[in-house]
Amino acid sequence: MPRPYVVLSVAVSLDGYIDDTIPERLYLSNDRDFDGVDQLRAESDAILIGAETVRRDDPRLWLRSEERRNSRVAAGKPANLLKVTVTRTGDIAPSARMFHHHVEAGKPLVYTTTEGAEKIGDSLDAVAEITSITDPDFWGALLDDLGKRGIAQLIVEGGTHIHTGFLEAGLADELRYAVAPLLIGQRDAPRFVNPAEFPGGSRRRLELVDATVLDDVVVLRYRPKKSSATTAGS
Repeated sequence: MPRPYVVLSVAVSLDGYIDDTIPERLYLSNDRDFDGVDQLRAESDAILIGAETVRRDDPRLWLRSEERRNSRVAAGKPANLLKVTVTRTGDIAPSARMFHHHVEAGKPLVYTTTEGAEKIGDSLDAVAEITSITDPDFWGALLDDLGKRGIAQLIVEGGTHIHTGFLEAGLADELRYAVAPLLIGQRDAPRFVNPAEFPGGSRRRLELVDATVLDDVVVLRYRPKKSSATTAGS
């Protein structure tokens, strides 16, 4: 089965951070951008976040718009997306809200390593389906499994390690990059990606396919180019 079309969705500060170090949750987006992300979720079949985001934000991962939920049902789809998380260590609690709210698409999926699966044991059996991946191509194997489940489009909402993994593996088909007018400036705050060996290195340019101003937030949409290296004078 074909792999899902993968859309990375992220909101960043002007200096490239996705959060600060203050306990209270930081909202980088505004209402119009949140609505745009909700529309993207409605167009997708599954939503993926990392276990670190589950622990930090404890999101429900649902569609905010009742109209969009109703439209999905009218089209023969579940009202909400299939929820997916990734944990290499197995450090994830069965009480997380993503396991208990708006699971119309079925049990949430947890992808992990052999070590992570051993730590999880049977603690999540009642609320999630656990898949241990032994393939060295972790992210490719994950997408293959989602493809077999009929997932045509996957929206990935972070965090840092997850975005880095998909981009380093060259598996992101599109990037929705919302820039908020904030400066974080905290050394230990999480950034969009970690240092990594991205395909094409620092000379590879992505293709800008859209730029939209949503009040004080700018949303940029990029896709990979087949050939994107630039030379001096070009």
